[in-house]
Amino acid sequence: MKITLISRNSKDKFHFTWMTICLIIILFLPLLLGIGLYLKSKLLLDSTSVFDILFSKEWSPIEGKFGMLPFINSSLWVTIIAILIAGPICLFSAIHLTQYAKKSFLNFMHPIIDILSGIPSVVYGVWGILIIVPLVSKYIGPFFGKETTGYSILSGSIVLAVMITPFILNILIDIFQTIPKELQEASLSLGATKWQTIKKVILKKALPGIISAITLGISRAFGETMAVMMVVGNVTKLKYGVFQPGYPLPALIANNYGEMMSIPMYDSALMFAAFILFAIVLLFNFASRLLIIKYEREIK
Repeated sequence: MKITLISRNSKDKFHFTWMTICLIIILFLPLLLGIGLYLKSKLLLDSTSVFDILFSKEWSPIEGKFGMLPFINSSLWVTIIAILIAGPICLFSAIHLTQYAKKSFLNFMHPIIDILSGIPSVVYGVWGILIIVPLVSKYIGPFFGKETTGYSILSGSIVLAVMITPFILNILIDIFQTIPKELQEASLSLGATKWQTIKKVILKKALPGIISAITLGISRAFGETMAVMMVVGNVTKLKYGVFQPGYPLPALIANNYGEMMSIPMYDSALMFAAFILFAIVLLFNFASRLLIIKYEREIK
C-alpha cells in the first residue's frame, strides 16, 4: 500500500513539474521575444533617437533615414477601419445566431465560419485584387468624389475586416453561449422584451468577453501581412485619407527583410519595425485587460 502511495505521489510530482515548466516557458516567451527584437534593433537605436524614428516621415535607407511614421500611420488606419467594419457585423451576427436563430442554423453556420477562418491569407489577397480593388476604384471612390486606383487603405481595411470576421465571431458566439439561461429567463419573467433583455442583461454580462474578442481581433489585424500587402498599395508617402495608398509595418518587413539582411542598419530598422508591432499589440492587450478588470470591479 505504501509503495502504491509513493508511486502515485511521484507521478503527481512529475506531472506537476513538467506542467509548471511548460507554463513558465509560455510566460517567458513574450519577454524573450521582446528582448530578442530589442537587441536586433539596438544598432539603429544607438545611432538615432527613438523620437526621430517614430515621428519622422522620411524613409530613405540609402541616406540613413528610417522614419517609421508613414508605416505606423498606415497600420493604424487599416486596423482601425477594419475593426470598425468587422466589429458591429460580428457582434450583431453573434447576437442573432445565439439569441434568435434556431440551433440547427447555428450548427450549419459553424463549419462555414471555420472554413472562412482557415482560408489562406494569400487567397483573400487575390480576392481583394479581383473584387475589392475594382469596386473601390470604379464605384466607392467616384461615389465620394475621389479618384483612386483602388489600391488603398480602404481596400486593405475591407479585406482585413473579412479576414478577422470569423476569428472574432467564433469568440463572441462562445461568449454568448456561456451566459446562464436563468438570467435571460429572469429578465423575461419580469416583463422585459427580448431586445431589452439582450441590451440590459446579456450584453452587460458579456461585455468583458466582447472587449477581449475585439482586442484579439485588433491584435490579429495589426499583424496581418500578405493579404493587406497585396491591395494596400505599398507607398511610403505620408498621406491621410482612406482612398490613399498605404504601407503598413508588416508589409514593410515582408517586402524587404530577406533582401536587406546584408545591410546591418537596414536589418536593424526592420527589426525595430517588428518591435513596434510587438509593443503595440502588447499595449492593446494590457489596455483591454485593465478595462475588463475595472468593469468587473464596478459591477461587483
